[in-house]
Amino acid sequence: MRSANIPVAVALLVLAAIVSPLVGQENNSQPAVWMGPPSYDNARCFRELFENPDGWKETCSVIDVLQFTDHQLDRQFTDEELGKWFRQLQQWQVKFALEVGAVKPWGQTGAKTFEAQKPKWERFRRLGASIYAVALDEPLLCCRKHINRSDDYALEETADFIARVRRQYPDMLVGDIETFPSIPLEDHYWWIEALEKRLTEKGVRRLDFYRLDVNWANFIVQDTGCWGDVRKLEEFCRKRKLPFSLIYWASEQPALKRLGLADDSTWYVSIMQQGYNYAMVRGRPDQYVIQSWLELPSKSTPDSGQWTFTRSVLDFTRKFVRRD
Repeated sequence: MRSANIPVAVALLVLAAIVSPLVGQENNSQPAVWMGPPSYDNARCFRELFENPDGWKETCSVIDVLQFTDHQLDRQFTDEELGKWFRQLQQWQVKFALEVGAVKPWGQTGAKTFEAQKPKWERFRRLGASIYAVALDEPLLCCRKHINRSDDYALEETADFIARVRRQYPDMLVGDIETFPSIPLEDHYWWIEALEKRLTEKGVRRLDFYRLDVNWANFIVQDTGCWGDVRKLEEFCRKRKLPFSLIYWASEQPALKRLGLADDSTWYVSIMQQGYNYAMVRGRPDQYVIQSWLELPSKSTPDSGQWTFTRSVLDFTRKFVRRD
């Protein structure tokens, strides 16, 4: 009788091996929209979302995730404010995510960075936050450009950080953000494969998404990189069943600001242009992330107003995000 059950047992083991890497990942059958307002001027654009909820009802209905950096959220708002706002997010059925460090100049090991940030996350959870995901803020780039460490060092410390998050917060999605074209395409391939292999060796779940921060102004200014390369990375991720995430932002704003040509319209026009450019190469991310770390737009709401942040998110989503 036991031998008759062997094929069933083997089948179940094979199924588990296939499914287990995907546990916790976003359902990539439908693209998700993430929104990250700017944090300048004491994060008044973030605050405005909660103080004027009627001003962005339509945008709220089309986004899936609101994201903010953990250190700014911790520093800029009181317990009373955050507690109220986390309750509002739950009422709106909008998920909440954090952008966090993994390897930073102030935390050059995964252990140090995790221990520095954990009290912030626990504060948010105590105030009612359900932290859906954390996105790691460019650990490979940090090691290369800011702390002069090797890629192997970046790999080990990033994997260690992710393992700590996995063990402490098993239901939380964890994804990595890296830059392009400052990090070449082939290096992204290596990094993804090596990082996921190291996580498997540590016995923890692999990445839930891979997010690209594209300085697409460099395609023109420095004649480096192209949207076709970004599409290749999307295809690489898709073959690995790894959700591909793309940030949409006004990459050329700093240069235009120096020329005296930047204003709120720059943000709107730029993210729409990026949307058209990536659509031209048949790009379709699993996560569309409309995120500003610039000093614009100057207002978040209303989404019926001209050039506001939520208006840009609403119009972008209607134009480019195809949901069945």
